[in-house]
Amino acid sequence: MSETSLRHPRLVASQLCLLSGLAVLLLVLPLAATADCPCRDPALCRPISHHPDYEVFVFDVGYKTWKSYDWSQITTVATFGKYDSELMCYAHFRGARVVLKGDVSVKDIIDPTFRASWIAEKLNLAKNQHMDGINIDIEQEVNCSSPEYDALTALVKETTDAFHREIEGSQVTFDVAWSPKHIDRRCYNYSGIADACDFVFVMSYDEQSQVWSECIAAANAPYNQTLTGYDDYIKIGINPKKLVMGIPWYGYDYTCLKLSEDDVCTITKVPFRGAPCSDAVGRQVPYKVIMKQVNSSISGSQWNKDQQAPYYSYKDSSGRFHQVWYDNPKSISLKAAYVQNHGLRGIGMWNANCLDYSGDAVAKQQTEEMWEVLKRKL
Repeated sequence: MSETSLRHPRLVASQLCLLSGLAVLLLVLPLAATADCPCRDPALCRPISHHPDYEVFVFDVGYKTWKSYDWSQITTVATFGKYDSELMCYAHFRGARVVLKGDVSVKDIIDPTFRASWIAEKLNLAKNQHMDGINIDIEQEVNCSSPEYDALTALVKETTDAFHREIEGSQVTFDVAWSPKHIDRRCYNYSGIADACDFVFVMSYDEQSQVWSECIAAANAPYNQTLTGYDDYIKIGINPKKLVMGIPWYGYDYTCLKLSEDDVCTITKVPFRGAPCSDAVGRQVPYKVIMKQVNSSISGSQWNKDQQAPYYSYKDSSGRFHQVWYDNPKSISLKAAYVQNHGLRGIGMWNANCLDYSGDAVAKQQTEEMWEVLKRKL
């Protein structure tokens, strides 16, 4: 296979049909790596230069489950686990970007010298690891009238300028809350940040982080609430092409203080950033665990019409009732339709490791269905 074909995903896609999975991996495994490039073919260490018109943004938290992802769709992998050169080589082979995680104290970035140093450090790391950019994930409290408000926007702009200048075709993105309305006391200049980077990833999950009404178990990403968040981002002037919808591949397991006959699960009040109740009392559960538990639960999978989300109830070994709220292909597809109807940049998830890649027949089908729902509908 020529270097030219390795750099062009469409050519690769057709040639992959002729190769087994093992043969494909042999092309990119670092068996004959050079001193500077860990990939077998040095061409794979070059940055990805093309920009797809539709984004499927994947968060990976480590291990080797990436070998079973649906690479026919993936355009970006944000690595939130330990650096894996094998993942980088294979992603580049498939024409997908691999980007760093960027997090830093908002107190520190007030100082322009510190910002420059932090950006230089991240840029050097990206170059050394042959990566294609950075995903900035800062979820700290910021007051609207504080110096951190402007400093955060400056950090994003300066990071974007530096990466674009130093790494050809590089991509800088920023993770934002499900709504621009100061969620979790995060008063950010969202329109300024969106203008300053390539696009923002909207974290449309953990939407019960601040509950001001009745303290009960509820959906991780309720349909109407989720889509209102995008409407609000667009209303403040953010181009839909700068928005990528983030959906959850995990749910929340809540212990009920009381479970009523009409399935209302009252939960313990755990305050968070000013709100009297939050999802902090719940336990995050990956989709693969949920799928193993739902059929043996006391309720089986139920559907809440108001929140357009599935849930189920079960009893633990101590006799306590639990309620689990999650997202499945049905609930995700309803929200994903908004992406196409409103011309968003694309879709992605937290996180790709949440599915069952064991190869079990039932799990294989469930996993394929979750990937399938991300596909752009023509």
